[in-house]
Amino acid sequence: MSRRILITGASVAGNTAAWWLVRHGFEVEVVERAPAFRDGGQNVDVRGNAREVLRRMGLEDLALARSTQERGTDWVTEDDGVVARFAADDSETDSGPTAELEIRRGDIARIIYDAVGKQARFRFGDSIAGIEQDASGAKVTFESGRQARYDVVVVAEGVGSHTRELLFPGENQPRWMDMTLAYFSIPRKPEDSEYARQYNTVDGRGATLKLSLDGKLGAYLGIQKKPEGEHTWSTEQQRSFINQQFAHDGWEIPRILEAMKHADDFYFDVLRQVHMERWSTGRVVLTGDAAWCPTSLSGIGTSLAMVGGYVLAGELASHDDATAAFAHYERVMRPFVKEGQDIPKLVPRLLWPHSQAGLAILRGAMRVASTPLVRKLINNGFARDSNRIDLPDYRA
Repeated sequence: MSRRILITGASVAGNTAAWWLVRHGFEVEVVERAPAFRDGGQNVDVRGNAREVLRRMGLEDLALARSTQERGTDWVTEDDGVVARFAADDSETDSGPTAELEIRRGDIARIIYDAVGKQARFRFGDSIAGIEQDASGAKVTFESGRQARYDVVVVAEGVGSHTRELLFPGENQPRWMDMTLAYFSIPRKPEDSEYARQYNTVDGRGATLKLSLDGKLGAYLGIQKKPEGEHTWSTEQQRSFINQQFAHDGWEIPRILEAMKHADDFYFDVLRQVHMERWSTGRVVLTGDAAWCPTSLSGIGTSLAMVGGYVLAGELASHDDATAAFAHYERVMRPFVKEGQDIPKLVPRLLWPHSQAGLAILRGAMRVASTPLVRKLINNGFARDSNRIDLPDYRA
């Protein structure tokens, strides 16, 4: 195969693919719609096979040094009393609510970007406007007007990928998870816990405060509800919606809402999985959330993104024909993706109750779950299985 590859998307999946493609001798260009590299972001977990990918890249120690050091997760009441505690070091499988390597999305993406940035060409502030394919490659026209030809185009964008819809119009069959979520950073106080704190109230509302870095906490406000197109609203409409929904709640929510007014990293999403019957067409291939977004409910979304980028690069290096490489890539990744997406929609309904009775049942269940024997089971199986596949070794 010829060796020129374009990746669209400079986050975890795209940067991982770029690192390994460069390692395998490809000429790599990465284009990113954002005007500059995006640091910060919400906390993500790197587990199982993804930890092994990091080790093979020689980047695990750097990632651990930037981890949030969160000690575990507490479920709390209105007065911040602890109902149940799940310590991160009380898991034999690293599958609890808090992973050993919990890190901000932007930090893990930055570590990989810094490792490959001088070997791959990154262009920010541009995106794909159109692609014309033939038997030997793809001619790409960018929004900037620039045109270039590539042997393969890797789409490593997000759940709402624009390029996916250009090339695979109407093929995504989203599975809506009936959860609306807002995330942003707030200033940390000296008295804040070293454990993540999960608080629930009624009508499907809940909030989480998680350790971050640089004197901050990650704040999450979630509502268990059917989607009503909120992801298409303007940022100001979304902020107003969250403020209205949580305006009368207690616990730390007044503090969170006040900080939201000034947050410069506000992120809002209506959680939905991406389900595609195929991940490639001609010389274009999908990876990461653009191909299979499992949502944050899986606990292994970032792990899937890293493993996917690694496997895709390895298969392209192992085959002279792109079609064969894509077929092998799907064959390896489909079982792992199925594991990540296998989340009953009942789960968010149970964890974000709508009535006082439901809230009492949740807290009672959490008290039972935090007893030693049951806690061990929870900590060993809260997240989806991050070792679902035997990780191929393409390093030879």
